Amino acid sequence: MYRTLSLYLLSQVQFASMHRVTCCIFNDRDFEEVEYIVTNLYNKKLMMEFNSTRGNWTGFTAYSMEIVKNRNNPLDRIQREFEKKVLCTDNIGFIQKFGKYEITVASPTIKLKSVKKSSNRHPAMLVCSAYHFYPKQIRVTWLQNGQAMTLEISSSDVLPDGDWYYQIHSYMAYTPSPGEKITCMVEHLGLSEPPLFLTILEPSLPVVEWIKIVVGLCGMMLGFVIVSSGFIYYKKKHDRRVLSPTSSDQY
Repeated sequence: MYRTLSLYLLSQVQFASMHRVTCCIFNDRDFEEVEYIVTNLYNKKLMMEFNSTRGNWTGFTAYSMEIVKNRNNPLDRIQREFEKKVLCTDNIGFIQKFGKYEITVASPTIKLKSVKKSSNRHPAMLVCSAYHFYPKQIRVTWLQNGQAMTLEISSSDVLPDGDWYYQIHSYMAYTPSPGEKITCMVEHLGLSEPPLFLTILEPSLPVVEWIKIVVGLCGMMLGFVIVSSGFIYYKKKHDRRVLSPTSSDQY
């Protein structure tokens, strides 16, 4: 579980509709680990972001993706490291003594749904989505009958959700089985302990499939009854022919 202390240092208007925001994120309250983030927005839409942990820029639109190709170079990284030192590291003492800071946390809104899957191997897929959370550190785990699952699972990256928030989606392909318990476990700073569990108890098969099976079984039983009746009728008729006296037996 992550504990994060965020300090927004600078919000700068570069042009009429373009904003640049710089932020120092400290690990817990010890100020030992510092993450420096620079965010560029246009019309309040996230365009690109520099993250000192990753050490590069990330573009979020087709246009900004082209721009970051040129920005991700050794000279730019030196400049960002200098900014991180001047704005974050060198000011830790001042921040601790005089600065006003607050822990910025937004709890995720979590949705769990089942969708049909075209693959014949697994007829269904569960989607566990977390929206509108901050900070971006989050972990989504699937459990089957209380045990962590790793197969047939895929996840999106942590994506922007607007207004500084984030979203993530995790997918699990599965085949329902009797008594199975599938759980989506979400761990985030904004959630209370223990982590939030969302559980789906799946019946062995959907109602429609049960109807098909019942109809099929009824058809099989009816066919069995007809075949059995025909066999019994044939057997009785054959026995009567064997037991009936012939003309030679009468003399």
